Amino acid sequence: MSNIKPVTYQNLGWESAADLYLPPAFDASVKYPTIVSTHPIGSCKEQTSGNIYAAALAEAGFVVLAFDASFQGASGGTPRLIEDPAIRVSDIRFAIDYLVTLPYVDENRIGAIGVCGGGAYTIHAAMTDHRIRALTSITGVNFGRLIREAFSEFNPVGAMEAMGKQRTAEAQGAARHVIDYLPPSVEAGKQMGLNDIDVLEATEYYKTARGQQPNGATSGLFSFNSAAMGWDAFLHAEVLLTQPLLVVIGDKPGGFGAYRDGWEIYGRAASQKKQIFVAEGWSHYDLYDKPEPVALALEKVVPFFREHL
Repeated sequence: MSNIKPVTYQNLGWESAADLYLPPAFDASVKYPTIVSTHPIGSCKEQTSGNIYAAALAEAGFVVLAFDASFQGASGGTPRLIEDPAIRVSDIRFAIDYLVTLPYVDENRIGAIGVCGGGAYTIHAAMTDHRIRALTSITGVNFGRLIREAFSEFNPVGAMEAMGKQRTAEAQGAARHVIDYLPPSVEAGKQMGLNDIDVLEATEYYKTARGQQPNGATSGLFSFNSAAMGWDAFLHAEVLLTQPLLVVIGDKPGGFGAYRDGWEIYGRAASQKKQIFVAEGWSHYDLYDKPEPVALALEKVVPFFREHL
């Protein structure tokens, strides 16, 4: 079994909270290849980025850091529940800053992995921080595209106007408006007319004992979501994304768009060494924690990092 060590370290004007997953028979005198693991939107370090992928990679011999995003989980920053892509990417850089201070981390063998929104944040971080030597996106979703499309009901300008009015109201003293990205239950979602596979399977993961965690908020501060409107996870990938890249997706497309985003970044990345693995018969949320599809993913992920780190 891997060992889990809770840690904190300095971010911009607050501290980040993280869990270090250490390999079995960990020896602090040895330099280890190390991986930063980034959680999905509305998630936390105790969910798929930590308890599934970080744990498995630690078992395979890597040191892995699973962290909570700024303004979320146990990390600092106010107001709470901001989902700002630029800061989410910056969080990965600060995670690396912390890791390179540890004597058992090989600073020349640092990789990164992320799940869902965390997968796309990892891609963007690798473009702008080449201390990341290799990266994996697990069912990655480009949050900028998603918020311009489905999350704004395909009316991004109207959504931005509403966000601007709400932010002004909050600046003038109104209560913060926190939106839940998901219905309270699968049944409630169906009664609301929601039938998209990603929405219903996300609800089944996050709103039941299967994946529910105290810090897995599945919510965001509405007035600050405008920061994602002009952001694109894949911008300049044709020039800046040169590291070895592994993209993992399921072949059951859903409304969050991981299938299309996976193929897009695989095509656009400048990486000379890149591969895409499609888990046939499995969906976006199956790849979060279901043993069979996760095992299929790890059969690709572990050898990939062993080769490139």
